Amino acid sequence: MLPNNIDWNNPTAVAEIKKKTKTMLRNRMQKNAKETWKDIVTAVTEETEKIHTETQQYGSAIPEVKLEDIEHKTVSATTIERILNRGAVVIRNIVDSAQMTQWYENLIDYIEENKYYDQDIDPNLDKYFSDLDSKKPQIFNIYWSHTQMNIRQHKNMAKAKQFLNHLWKHEVDGVKYFDPDKECIYADRFRMRAPGDTSLGLSPHIDGGSVERWIDNANQKIYNPIFEGNWKNYDPFNGAYRNEVANIPSPAVCRAFRTYQGWVALTKQGPGDGTLQLVPMVKQSTAYLLMRPFQDDIQEEVLCGAEPARAQAINDEWHQILLNGLVSIPLMQPGDTVWWHHDLIHAVENEHSGDQTSSVVYVGSAPLCERNRQYLELQKQAYLKGHSAPDFAPEHREVAYAHRSHLEDLSDLGKKEMGFIPWS
Repeated sequence: MLPNNIDWNNPTAVAEIKKKTKTMLRNRMQKNAKETWKDIVTAVTEETEKIHTETQQYGSAIPEVKLEDIEHKTVSATTIERILNRGAVVIRNIVDSAQMTQWYENLIDYIEENKYYDQDIDPNLDKYFSDLDSKKPQIFNIYWSHTQMNIRQHKNMAKAKQFLNHLWKHEVDGVKYFDPDKECIYADRFRMRAPGDTSLGLSPHIDGGSVERWIDNANQKIYNPIFEGNWKNYDPFNGAYRNEVANIPSPAVCRAFRTYQGWVALTKQGPGDGTLQLVPMVKQSTAYLLMRPFQDDIQEEVLCGAEPARAQAINDEWHQILLNGLVSIPLMQPGDTVWWHHDLIHAVENEHSGDQTSSVVYVGSAPLCERNRQYLELQKQAYLKGHSAPDFAPEHREVAYAHRSHLEDLSDLGKKEMGFIPWS
């Protein structure tokens, strides 16, 4: 729950609520807060060294799993521990490479047949990516192509998400916060980044709001061990209260509850190809982020890169030590996926210096819970009408598109995951 009657567009009001919140949280902290901060800084530094050592030795610090390992239940305890520590994982072979290549070609046909590039759309609608070159888009505001829906409802995608969701504590103190075995499709866009592109680089950030992490009551419960000085007791994969978080309405904020963000590769791509970057240490980075505003060099009205209705910025001014751990993900083949905890710092390389288009479909894991049921009710109508997905700019490009996905194109699994038929 957020404070009532706050005008989030009023800088004075926002500064005042930030100050009040910091005073309240500071009163929770133990007297040894300075020692706790030193401990967090040391932990971040040590984990950064491990990240770079693993990158040098193994080519990547991001743990990897094959779909076959999930199917045969042979993912080792060591690998699971690494996933929980890193907050990210690459799962390979979700979709056959040849099949994915065909779907990619179909996707290109879809946008060309429907003259995506020629559509006259108000650029002010998309406030998140409106500064990109509209004549050469890299992010496509398309949601209902057959390619995207085939990926979302693929049986292997469901297997991967079940595996990932079971890494969470989904039932805490007798309360079941979500069902790890039942998934809700969360429709997102896709990316086609051309070689040489420098327009799509995204600065390091965390999605899911910013000031809410300190101000919202549910978030305060989630991060309570950190605020009380017991950051080592904080469990990023404890699902308690996660689906109760309140967000300031914004195109930059996801209304659904996602355990992970992610994407599936449509094309071969790796470091240097304008790809994803992560700071793979979810516990340490979260503790640092949340405690940084309470240090002596920070003014009382400052939450270090947190502004209403925006993603949480991670920058040199306040978070340089975290940025030292920023690394690119490993080489991906068509049909491979990458997943990261929704609190993990991520970015996109500033330049695509490769020689082939780097394309992905964004996916995420949104397990069944009441919050996601409510989101599905909005999303179902958007799907049937060809409107933009509810969390995104209302461009509604696909209303009259030929060959977009319709209800009869969904499998039984897809209909369940879209909320059209109940789970048995």
